[in-house]
Amino acid sequence: MSDLRSELDRERATQRAQAIRALLARPLLTRDTGTDFALVVRHRAELVTWFDTHTGWRLIVEPRAGYARLMKTSPRPPVDRPARRPRGARTPFDRRRYTLLCLVAAELLGGPVTTIGIIAERLAHASAAEPDIAGFDSSRHDDRRAYVDALLMLEELGVLTAVDGSTDAYLQQTDAKVLYRVDSGRLVRLLAARQAPSRLPDGDIGALVHEPRYGGADDPAADVSDEQRNRWLRHSIVRKLLDDPVVYFADLSDAQRAYANSITGRRMLRTAVADAGMILEERAEGMLTADPDALATDEKFPAGGSVAGQAALLLLDTILAAHPDPVGEEQLIRQLTDRFTAVPGWARTYRSDGGPDRLAGEALALLARFGLIDHDGGIVRALPAAARYAVSQPTVVTPAQRSRR
Repeated sequence: MSDLRSELDRERATQRAQAIRALLARPLLTRDTGTDFALVVRHRAELVTWFDTHTGWRLIVEPRAGYARLMKTSPRPPVDRPARRPRGARTPFDRRRYTLLCLVAAELLGGPVTTIGIIAERLAHASAAEPDIAGFDSSRHDDRRAYVDALLMLEELGVLTAVDGSTDAYLQQTDAKVLYRVDSGRLVRLLAARQAPSRLPDGDIGALVHEPRYGGADDPAADVSDEQRNRWLRHSIVRKLLDDPVVYFADLSDAQRAYANSITGRRMLRTAVADAGMILEERAEGMLTADPDALATDEKFPAGGSVAGQAALLLLDTILAAHPDPVGEEQLIRQLTDRFTAVPGWARTYRSDGGPDRLAGEALALLARFGLIDHDGGIVRALPAAARYAVSQPTVVTPAQRSRR
């Protein structure tokens, strides 16, 4: 009987770990994801407690509405993980698309059913009323493209459902007929903030990411209780471990480093990572969390099929070869230029003027996102985690050596 209970406990732990990683990868998880959403619903009580204990993030599970929302709040939200256009190459949203996305979301609160034309009209009125926002004009193709991208993003999130017609049709004709159903409950959950924007003091946007439960514990001089400070230390480090490719001790505060190196702190970090079904790699320079199944990963490196990823590996070899000395960005651009000449069929989309510069910029940005390089002022340096990608010299074993073994 005890063996059966142990097996059931292991199975539940495995399911919870899969649910945790699914929520980390997709903080707005919908019924369409199938098994992952079912696991979140099945273990929602334990998951709510787990996220609150280890990260301070709020988890909202609405089985009937068909979604689960993990509120991944942060005092310094990352700027290198943009929303991406649902069409084509999924390029990042620009300022115009973010602006239209917010305006459209605000206009959708008006009712459960609407059309693409009604939203466009309201969008034109709303943008005209805001002096700091460029007016929306559906006759401009660029505005229509940005508008469609915003709508498709909301469709991906399950806020909008096209019950008649296709959103893409609006790209070609402004009189396209598209009828939408609006999920207002899911819409209001999009903003991961501790308080509603309407309650911000004097329009202070920074207050959106303020977390009162810590009492300002991130300030070493703040007069807070030991419980508040320890809670902030645990939450802030676990958030980094779960969200960032690598956590360097040099990037932590003195208090965070002390907590991470303490017996209690390290035990809490190991427990949190193990509960999520991942592996904590600990080094002298820092820590990283490895997901053996890549369930919680929104971006992979190296990844096949990406020209920027291939270029990143090429440049990383050069950067590692120079370590600990830095490498100038111009040298890396010349390396890609030479590569273009040597392999004429490679990187065709970067063959226009300035192509090597653009490709080098994308490749270096990718390496920086994974914590492998420091890129500042045209100078590039390898960071410790980059050593795992270093190509070592092969070991040759002679027949005589083999026989002695």
